[in-house]
Amino acid sequence: MHTALMVILLISSIVLIISILLQSGNSDGLSGSIAGGAEQLFGKRKSRGYDALLARITTVCAIVYIVVSLAIVAIFN
Repeated sequence: MHTALMVILLISSIVLIISILLQSGNSDGLSGSIAGGAEQLFGKRKSRGYDALLARITTVCAIVYIVVSLAIVAIFN
């Protein structure tokens, strides 16, 4: 059981790292927040393509990672 949970933890952490690195940046830095951040925030809808898929994968993997980590601590300590 411990080995299976550790494998799930390893896979979820690798997928989580990859999905975070593949996501595009959200800000243009300080100049974007002063000069046009409001338009970007309210003017565009969240795309339903590649970025939305990566965001959903990131969310699911983060939840799996936290739950499995807590299960490992609760069961084996």
